[in-house]
Amino acid sequence: MEKKYWQSIEETRADYKPPAEEKESSMIEILANEANEKSSSRRDFLKWCGISFFSATVISACENPVKKAIPYLHQPETLVPGKAHWYASSFVDGNRFCSVLVKSRDGRPIKIEGNDLCKFTGGGTNAITQASVLSLYDDGARYKYPMKNGEKTSWERADQEIKDTLREAEENGKKCYLVTPTLLSQSTVELINNLQVKYPSLELITWDALDYNSIRKAHQQSFATAAIPDYRFDKADLIVSFSADFLGTWLSPVSFAHRYAQTRRVSEEKPHMSRHIHFEAGMSVTGSNADERIAVKPSTELDIIMELYNEMAAITGNQVISSPSAGYDTKALAEEILANKGKTLVVCGHDNLQAQILINAINHMAEAYGNTLDNRKTLNMGHGDKEAFAQMIKEMETGNTELVMFYKTNPVYNHPEAEHFKAALANVPLSISFATAKDETANMCTYILPDNHYLESWGEFMPVWGTHTFMQPAMHPIFNTRQFQSSLLAWAEMNTDYHTYIKQYAERVLFPKQNEYTDYQQFWVNSLQAGVLEIDEIMAINPVLQRQAISDAVVQLKRQTAQAAEVQFSVTENVKVSDGAYANNPWLQELPDPITKISWDNFAAVSPRFAQENNLYDGDIIRINGMDIPMIIQPGQAYNTISVALGYGRENAGKAGENVGVNAFRLINDKPFSWNVENWEKTGKKYEFARSQTHHSMEGRHIVRESILEKYQTNPKAGNEIRDYHLKHMVTLYPEKEYKGHHWALMVDLNACNGCSTCVIACQAENNTPVVGKQEVKNRRIMHWMRIDRYYTGDIDNPGVVHQPLMCQHCDHAPCENVCPVAATNHSHEGINQMAYNRCVGTKYCINNCPYKVRRFNWFRYAMNERFNFNMNSELGRMVLNPDVTVRERGVVEKCSFCIQRIQDGKLKAKNERRKLKDGEISPACAQACPSNALVFGDLNDPHSRVAKLIKDPRNYHLLEELHILPTVGYLTKIRNKKG
Repeated sequence: MEKKYWQSIEETRADYKPPAEEKESSMIEILANEANEKSSSRRDFLKWCGISFFSATVISACENPVKKAIPYLHQPETLVPGKAHWYASSFVDGNRFCSVLVKSRDGRPIKIEGNDLCKFTGGGTNAITQASVLSLYDDGARYKYPMKNGEKTSWERADQEIKDTLREAEENGKKCYLVTPTLLSQSTVELINNLQVKYPSLELITWDALDYNSIRKAHQQSFATAAIPDYRFDKADLIVSFSADFLGTWLSPVSFAHRYAQTRRVSEEKPHMSRHIHFEAGMSVTGSNADERIAVKPSTELDIIMELYNEMAAITGNQVISSPSAGYDTKALAEEILANKGKTLVVCGHDNLQAQILINAINHMAEAYGNTLDNRKTLNMGHGDKEAFAQMIKEMETGNTELVMFYKTNPVYNHPEAEHFKAALANVPLSISFATAKDETANMCTYILPDNHYLESWGEFMPVWGTHTFMQPAMHPIFNTRQFQSSLLAWAEMNTDYHTYIKQYAERVLFPKQNEYTDYQQFWVNSLQAGVLEIDEIMAINPVLQRQAISDAVVQLKRQTAQAAEVQFSVTENVKVSDGAYANNPWLQELPDPITKISWDNFAAVSPRFAQENNLYDGDIIRINGMDIPMIIQPGQAYNTISVALGYGRENAGKAGENVGVNAFRLINDKPFSWNVENWEKTGKKYEFARSQTHHSMEGRHIVRESILEKYQTNPKAGNEIRDYHLKHMVTLYPEKEYKGHHWALMVDLNACNGCSTCVIACQAENNTPVVGKQEVKNRRIMHWMRIDRYYTGDIDNPGVVHQPLMCQHCDHAPCENVCPVAATNHSHEGINQMAYNRCVGTKYCINNCPYKVRRFNWFRYAMNERFNFNMNSELGRMVLNPDVTVRERGVVEKCSFCIQRIQDGKLKAKNERRKLKDGEISPACAQACPSNALVFGDLNDPHSRVAKLIKDPRNYHLLEELHILPTVGYLTKIRNKKG
């Protein structure tokens, strides 16, 4: 029986019909009410129809008015107008890290790409890193100068008052605090230590809104070493994860996605892959990619962890501690783990010390330490200390605190007891925020001393022991801001700038640890150019297990799970806005959620069974523990659980981030079992989401093809047998076109793609795709050239999931080309389906005739239009636009171009160097950004290219092959490592 794939719950119903009429009516509504916002007559309509057939040639023949450019009076020697400069740098924000390359045009950064020289991140990025360049030009939210009590002040005046306060606090025995997230920069830690020597009353508090310190503390109790090992997913044959979204948000998802994908690829030469079992309550990016996903309550997860430990302990002859039954076959799982000793990796995403201790014991019995867990090159992450932060609040309440400073932290928004914290903060005479842009904590502080954006800053970082990376500014500060570390240097009266300080630090600390360079200046320049420095240094975990910690952990876990309520909720970090720090980035807000495909909102996700029993429907507003939040029915959600994403509900963030969603941090508390739903109820109110998944349909054809590993090993065409039928019946009326030069193509490996949506943001940044806002997304007018379709298959309560990137398929027999009345869309001699924007008159025939529905129409002018008050409506915001790509006008169709500007640039470079193009030298934005390397671009006419080899893979197929339109985008079937 053929497997059925579906995009929404409605499609599983017997009476479901594709919403064709809805699409037609939405177009009529656009034409009638919004497109012109002016009255028009039948005569006007006929007039425009009459000129459409010759307007393209007239328009293309017209010359643009002459505009005079003013050249440089003294042009810098290294600056060539129109030529991009690249700077190696680092994106760092607390525990979030990515080594990057910054593309700068005429002194302005316009694109972020991954640094291939960094082994830790593998040259990948994620959506947040890609979108971070837009925040540089956030004219509305960025602080532009130092302020005191909301009024502009000078840096000199602020420095003097702060130094006086620090001295007075020391004299009067008062406390001063500096609150930071986890600091990956060793030079910054050293600088703070120097400041503490001058002002002994200053105490450093490390606080992360999303904390990983339980992993560090668990290793302290398990192995007497407070450290977090590096997780080597690339060495694991079996991966077992408990609510650890390591492909989306957990610890270092860019690094983990790169490693994970290496074990998921299969080929005839390597017909084996890792096996992934995942336990969680709400569907996550990682859970959607697992071979076996088990939807369970948070309390049941802890029961499974305890029972799994006991089963493994019984087999290996270790101490068994009584625990409640979990209702899952943990014995079979224990046997599978032990059968893969040294090749198993077990991870846990719960911020629960006792659970992490048991996970350590499980990994120890599985011999993971030294194999899939790197206990020598440990992660320099997760240093947050909630207990120290709580003690600071107590000191603030007593009136014994003179000064408190906040660097990259926003506890007024994302502390669970925010009201309590706000009252304590109001009790402090002098408070300082170093926020780059608006946030709730800065709004309450005496001083706002704005930090530079990271693209305007210097820095050095150590995300993992032995790997040092550098940050360098790609432009001078746009506003009168000052780097945080420069403020510390001024208050320490060290009479130097941070750039010089870092150079001196590198000379004192880093240079002696390497043996490649003997000259320091050469070492410094080359290290900056590379952006990364690998040094042989370790911070090791001694894997000698302290067994007493295990019995104590089980006792406490049993006590916790005994308090579990019938209905539980789970709060999750969002892949788009994280802890709320990126809520004001419109690229990220409009990016559809990888699972639900909802934009501009968070929500409460419930299971289909729970919704049916309680008569709930999508958009119903429910009240959870006193908080109102709209809900959706989510396939795969654990029964009697409610999942809510963090990072929304900001009140002081900027025009894109304020009043979007609800603040789920208010649902968290410090109780032993904080995920109990004490009460919930229907409010009787409704809410409408902006959801893109069902905007387009290919009417149930063979879009997704998949099989299981066992079948693939005996038949590499498993799941793709129908392709032979289509190839056999390939009939066409068109003559075959021969591409004598290049013939560009793209291959997508569905095993490597995890649906993270990095490619969507990379495409938007590269190709100047506009933001249209929530209402226009509702109206089916989202402008992304690339989308990732998410398909479900199987049981609605726990379905399988497939993520499929979809862009223009660049068909050799493209059906869009022969219906355009003005030849605005045509085929290049290199196989690219291209658009001539100045010819397009907006008939939209091509959109109607495209079977993949990947063409977009500009219903409005999105630039310089107050209705779309995002980056394109601001002089500063438009600085992010790529000058190599035309900004499309209203009434024009647009779509994926295979990043033709990159192709032309690569060809010109090879021509100037008198050589042939190298395979992999040209990469569109989507392929370059992907942390999993799921997309491969190249020349089909080069028989040695990766894409030419992959297109011959038995797993390769094309979408809608039965139409015989010969797409040049191919897909490799999805293979799962599970039992048939």
